[in-house]
This record gives sequence, structure tokens and C-alpha cells, in this order.
Amino acid sequence: MKFLKPLLDKCVMCGACMSACSKAWAKKDDPEMSRISVKNVTGLPDIRVCDQCGGCIAVCPTMALQRDKNGVVQIDRQKCTSCLICVGFCPSASMFFHADTDSPFKCVACGICVKACPEGALSVVEQKKEG
Repeated sequence: MKFLKPLLDKCVMCGACMSACSKAWAKKDDPEMSRISVKNVTGLPDIRVCDQCGGCIAVCPTMALQRDKNGVVQIDRQKCTSCLICVGFCPSASMFFHADTDSPFKCVACGICVKACPEGALSVVEQKKEG
């Protein structure tokens, strides 16, 4: 399974990851449209990014969420009705929605933010499937 791993001790909360992500996926520099969220919580970084737990898959009433061959949870936009149950359910608060989008969005471990981070605070990790 592939997922994005944040290294909190290296994060300086510069926002470069959110900027790169929103430019790549939303075609504009808007942190609210990024698939990763970095906030300053009393001087410490609070990084919200999908860990690919898959909990959202079970709660989707239209079965619009499923894993790809790399174990990454993907959203089938043809099946998604934007009911936002997945957004409310997400245990890591990393399924996002923005009024300018038609459906929820989340990290797919593409690595764009990893390349943009000047401090090396993010990495894409490959974890072997158990069983």
C-alpha cells in the first residue's frame, strides 16, 4: 500500500506542499483546495493527509470509493453523489470538500507535495500488504 508519511519534526509550516498540491490538482494556488492540510496549532504543525486506512470505503452508499492496485483509496467521480458521508466519517479528517468542487477529494500519494517540501518533511511510503 502506498501512502504519504508526514515527518512533523521537520515541518516548518511553510505551505509549499499545499500550494504545489492545489496547483496540480485544482489548477490554482488555494490551500483550501489542497489534498493535504497543514495548520499551525499552538506553534506545532498539524498535518492532515489520508493514510489510506480505507474506512471511508465501507460508509460510501454508492460504492464510489475503492482501492487501486497500489492500495490507494480512489474516488470514482461517476458514482459519487457528493453526499459527504466520507468527509464526515474520515478518522484522520483528511477527506476534503470545497464549494468550488463537484465531489470530495483526498490525497492519492502522488508525491507532488514531497517534491515541493523544502525541508523533507513528507515522503511517499510503500507498505507491504499483510495476509
